[in-house]
Parts: sequence; structure tokens; C-alpha cells
Amino acid sequence: MPNWIGYRWLANRYNIEPAQPFRIDSQLAKARSTQLVGHYTHEFYPAHFKLADTFPSHMTFALKREGVHLEFLSRLFEVLPVSELDAWINSEPSGQYARRTGFFYEWLTGRLLSFGGVSVGNYINALDEELYLTATQPTNNARWRVRDNLPGVPAYCPIVCRTSIVRTAEIYNCAQRLRELEIEYGEDLLMRSAVWLSVKESSASFALEREEQHTDRIRRFAAVMEKRCGYYSNPLDEEVLTELQTEILGTQATHYGIRRSPVFVGSIDANFAPVVHYVAPHWDDISPMLAGLSAFAKRTVGQSPLLRAVVLSFGFIYIHPLADGNGRISRFLINDVLRRDGALPAPFILPISAAITNTAVNRRGYDRVLEIFSKPLMQYYLDQYHFGPKQVGADGIHYNLVFKAYEEARSAWRYPDLTEHVEYLAQVVDLTINQEMRKEASDLRDLRTARAQIKEVIEGPDSEIDRIIRSVRNNDGKLSNKLGKSFPLLQKPEIGPKIVQIIQTIFNTKPRL
Repeated sequence: MPNWIGYRWLANRYNIEPAQPFRIDSQLAKARSTQLVGHYTHEFYPAHFKLADTFPSHMTFALKREGVHLEFLSRLFEVLPVSELDAWINSEPSGQYARRTGFFYEWLTGRLLSFGGVSVGNYINALDEELYLTATQPTNNARWRVRDNLPGVPAYCPIVCRTSIVRTAEIYNCAQRLRELEIEYGEDLLMRSAVWLSVKESSASFALEREEQHTDRIRRFAAVMEKRCGYYSNPLDEEVLTELQTEILGTQATHYGIRRSPVFVGSIDANFAPVVHYVAPHWDDISPMLAGLSAFAKRTVGQSPLLRAVVLSFGFIYIHPLADGNGRISRFLINDVLRRDGALPAPFILPISAAITNTAVNRRGYDRVLEIFSKPLMQYYLDQYHFGPKQVGADGIHYNLVFKAYEEARSAWRYPDLTEHVEYLAQVVDLTINQEMRKEASDLRDLRTARAQIKEVIEGPDSEIDRIIRSVRNNDGKLSNKLGKSFPLLQKPEIGPKIVQIIQTIFNTKPRL
């Protein structure tokens, strides 16, 4: 059996385990070594690192070498005898790890310890700014002489570790990438592509949610993306969310507003039985969590727009505050934050969903990143949910999901680690600009060139010329009989072949429309 130290020792001692795995764990071994397994680090220390079997020893080691795991600390402080914490703090009233632990205890639990407060000593950060995304303007906690630089508040505080990929994402400049495209393709062409990209993002968003792509639904979402990105002072306000939901769903939806009943994300297995992939927080926790996510947005103003956009988007999707429309609003939030932070100038819309759905590999990547949080959570509570008799929620929604661990799971929902989500979406944004948007601008440039050259052969409005181009490209570079009947001019030997040659020359290496 491993000889654990740090968080793992504390977990065993107090018989608790977080739903989200420890990012770093440590144990004693013959020699010092580090083993990396995916996103997790296993540290091995020689015998002289052996610690006393006490809470202060292992808590100090954990904070010093294993980082901050808010979910675990929240669970730990619910079972830790307060006398153990009091004794440590009274013995080391100015010790930085005792002070940070006291601060985290009161911050997470809302309960005050009997300790009278720290009177001397320098202020210390709650989170190491080199290791974590933190608040732009920390607030000083005079009682513990700790700078509260946590990015959120107790009701909701996502964590992002500043890995090498995250650090690269922090300095990613969307506006600069767009300027480079503008230089290559011209401002007019890029602006024209922006209109189509809004529709493309809308269409792909429905594909991502595996929903039917009715034209009116696509247009509604495209209109919301175009009109509302960067429009609201707080897009997470509950009235604003209801307004957005109404504009996206239209007037024929069955339910609007914050849900008052259970919701889960799932599928149907081969036997037509429901499979639960994720259960969202209890409806009574939605309002404080949304307020907490809004607090994150305020506390991190001035930090990387891309990191902020990712956290708001995935934070929203995990809170899942609505009965319908959560996915579309979560992707709306990406563009909204980038627009609001000045990283994405109007009228551009990043077709994030299009980049995700353009290949099966990319789509699976999206599912995998969602599972980073949802899968361990559902495994942790595997025996805590089932389907029972039909019930009716306060919002009138019929449901039969019974989840018995809402209160116990709250600490996981409140303090998600979204590090891998940032790493993933940063790559998607780069793919979106350098492939999706570049391809769209390139297609429009080629279309404009083809139109101009064809108009040197025949006259006609753009709509008819475009129809000819599409038909030839979709017919393997040949004139179809149907097209010839619609445009008899194309049947002339001195015209038809010349137009086909123009189209083949310009689009010969491009995929068909």
C-alpha cells in the first residue's frame, strides 16, 4: 500500500475523497522521482520526507507542494474536528500555511473560528499567481492577513492552473490573428465573410447538439449572435438569460427561464434505456452559482479574454440553469466575452461550433473535455441516482430522475477545475481563425474571382452566376442537363466549356460547396 503524504494522507485519515481527482499526489519511495500520467502528476519522495501523522504537517505539505484543491478542502472542513485546526493556528498564529488554512476554512464554510485574528506579518496570497488564474484586484482579509485573490466567490469559484498550454492561451491575440487575415484577404472580403460566419456558427451549433437544423431556428440564433454579443452589461443576469433563451428558442417553446426541476444530460442505449452522462446542480443552487459565475467575470476583468470566455462558457454549461438552450447560450458566451473584452471586434463571430463539428475527431474532443468533469462526478455518485415515478417540478416540467446527493455534490459543482477546458478551447479558437475563417475568406475571394471572370463571358446577376458555379462544382466540374435547360446559353460550344474551365481552374483544389 502506498505511503501517502499530503492530500492523500488527509483523504485517508478523514475518510473523504473528492469527485475531481487530485492533480498532484505524493508518496514516500526509495528515491525522488516524478511520474506524469495524462494531466496528473505523481510525486515520489525519499524517506527523509516522512511527516508526522498530524493534520498540520500534511496540510502544510499539501498547500506547499500540491496546490489548492477547493473541492477537497470544502469536504475536509465539514468533517475536520475544529479543535485540530484551532490548536494549529494557536501554535503558529503567524505561520503562512496555518493562516491560509484558517482563511480557506472560513471562506469555504462561512463559519468563524475562535481565533482572534493575526496582528502582525506580511500579507500572503490565497493562491500562487504563478500557478493559477487569479482575481485582477485582490481584496485583503485583515483577519488572516491573506490577499483573497481567488477568481470567484464561495458560491462558485472555478480553478484554472497555469500550465504551459494555458500560459500560451493567455497571450493569444484574436484581434491580431484577424488583422493578419485582413492583410491577406482585404477588409471588405473579411467583413463580408463575417455575415456568413454568423449563420455557419448557428447551423453548426445545432449539429453539435444533434438537433434538427430548421432554417428559422438557425436564423434566430444567428441573429442573437449578431445583435447580442457584447450587448448586455451582465449576460448572466437571470432576466437577460430568459430574454436570450426566448430569442433563441422563439415563441413556441414549452418552458422559459431558470429551471425548477432536475435536468440531466444523457443518451439512450441499445435497449432504449436512458443513460445518464451528467446531472446538473439542484435548482435551488442555480441562482447563487450564476451570481458566483458573474462574480468571477467581474473579479477577473483585465485577465486573458480567452481564459475568461472559456470559464464562463463551460461554467454555464455545467450549471445548466435552463431547461433548454444551455448549449447555444454557452457558445454565445464565448463570443460575448471576447467581444466585451475587446479581443473580437464587431461584427466578427468566431464559428466555434463549426470548428468543433467539422471532423469526427474534433467533435469527440469536445465530448471528452466535457467528460473531464462529468465522468468522475457520475462515477463518484453512481449509486446515488435512478429513475422513479413521474413527478412535476415547480416549473411544470415532468421528470422521473431521482438524484440523492445534491447537497454532497455541491462542492464539486461549486469548484470545478477547468484547466483542460481552457487548453482545449484555446486550440479550437486557433483552429477556428486559421482554418474556418481563412477557408471562408478564401472561398469568398475565389467566388468573387469566378464571378468576375464568368461575367466577361456572359452577363447575369450575381445570384444566377453563383447558381451556375455551385451546380458545376457539385457536378464534378461538369454542366448538368438541368443547368443547361435553365440557362440555354451554356449549351453553346463557345460559352459552356469556357465557363466550366474558369470554374475548374479557380476551384480545382478546393472542396465542393
